[in-house]
Amino acid sequence: MLNTPRSCRGMVTSPHHLASQAGLDVLKAGGTAIEAAVATAAALAVVYPHMTGIGGDAFWLTMWPDGRVETIDACGAAAGKADAAFYHAAGHDTIPWRGPLAANTVAGTVSGWEMALSWSHAMAPGLPLGRVLRDALYYAEQGVPVTAGAAEITRQKVEELKDVPGFAAQFMPGGKLPQAGDILHNPRLAATLRQLADEGLSSFYRGTVARELAADLEALGSPLTLADLQAHRATHQPALHARIHGADLYNMAPPTQGVASLLILALFDRLKAANADDFDYLHGLVEATKQAFRYRDTHVGDPAYMTVQAQDILDDRKALDRMAASIDPNKAAPWPWQSQQGDTVWLGVIDSDGLAVSMIQSLYFEYGSGVVLPRTGVVWQNRGTSFGLDPQGWNGLQPGRKPFHTLNPAGARFEDGRTMVYGTMGGEGQPQTQAALFTRYARYGMPLQRAITAPRWLLGRTWGESSVSLKYEDRFNPEVIARMSAAGHQMERVAPFSSIMGHAGALVRHDSGLLEGATDPRSDGCVAAW
Repeated sequence: MLNTPRSCRGMVTSPHHLASQAGLDVLKAGGTAIEAAVATAAALAVVYPHMTGIGGDAFWLTMWPDGRVETIDACGAAAGKADAAFYHAAGHDTIPWRGPLAANTVAGTVSGWEMALSWSHAMAPGLPLGRVLRDALYYAEQGVPVTAGAAEITRQKVEELKDVPGFAAQFMPGGKLPQAGDILHNPRLAATLRQLADEGLSSFYRGTVARELAADLEALGSPLTLADLQAHRATHQPALHARIHGADLYNMAPPTQGVASLLILALFDRLKAANADDFDYLHGLVEATKQAFRYRDTHVGDPAYMTVQAQDILDDRKALDRMAASIDPNKAAPWPWQSQQGDTVWLGVIDSDGLAVSMIQSLYFEYGSGVVLPRTGVVWQNRGTSFGLDPQGWNGLQPGRKPFHTLNPAGARFEDGRTMVYGTMGGEGQPQTQAALFTRYARYGMPLQRAITAPRWLLGRTWGESSVSLKYEDRFNPEVIARMSAAGHQMERVAPFSSIMGHAGALVRHDSGLLEGATDPRSDGCVAAW
């Protein structure tokens, strides 16, 4: 897949083709890019349930035609009952990865939809919420074909998920593993989406839906309560920004790793690399990643507990110069460092007015906690398993604390007038994939789709992986790989196209109004355009 789709009226990209088309249909119906993003996100919650759902968290980066860049933090906090004593009393020294005890943070996704739609409605009257959620409702009620990727992930994870409350009943009907092409229904989720359409999205936190969610969570043994849902609000945050040659870059503030994504690009901007995908390019980006991850893992978490401001390092040119100068151009720095994992979807929308949305939502692990709530059909996230039980430690569990997030939607404005939104799923790989696709396109002039299709690498682990080697897709020049090994990188070859490298996407709007889009051949996605 190398051809870059182009259009002028509107464009959507996501990791599932039905979700992209749902968003495009909203644009065709007169909706804004924000409304189309909600439609796409809602559809993904149904057609890509192993990667995302309304029981997870989300982050928005919105680039307005007048030059403003705004973000939404729709991350839920730890339950009021969630502390070390709660888990110790249940016989656990760590937070379980699956099951009701893993469902310990509020799901913020729907609050992000609500805030984003309020912005859209302030600009234009907007479509009825039922219209925005129409396709998601249809697929939940009438069914959607299971993807090959979902079938394979379910097979891989069945032993740790099959006994989690509600999982087998929803995703293994009749006790059988799903196969690609099987039709998946979730009528309970359809009913929940219909309630939200009728009562408003706030019902998820302070209405009928909230009461149903809370009753199920309590009955199953989760520490979450109705009071936790009622206390939740999405927040409007300033975007992080960094300046490089020819462009201004934007990303999410903590508790996300957005600062790491920007640091990689800011550091690489200071390094010499004549050509994409040669040794200097690959080595330089990997070493910049190590510098960025060390900063991230030392400082980034819930901003209420941080001792530094993430924007400060991005504004400190001397500090960035020192970090870049510390990179040995010929030798790999020691690794590993603490690593993260997670499952996610990224989507992008640009409408005919030039409003651009970069949005990412997640359940954390594949299928999150695995818990499917019986009244609502909602799969609940396990983002809070990233907490440690030492309340004073990095990302230590405390009631009301937000967990560290790998999620980070990205955007850029170029000096020549182009606007770009881009992102990916993939936990630890998100900043690295962002760096690969952005630099190939922006610094080296590679066509957008080729920049995403080209071989990628991953330092550390991501979903389904525990090793922290430098993994690379088996399409790089062997001489480059040999030089990387000689420089001290612990190289590990993977398949030519590997899903561990994430499901990336990107959209660009030129000053002329021309739109370009790209989707990842490693996913089930497409670019939908008109």
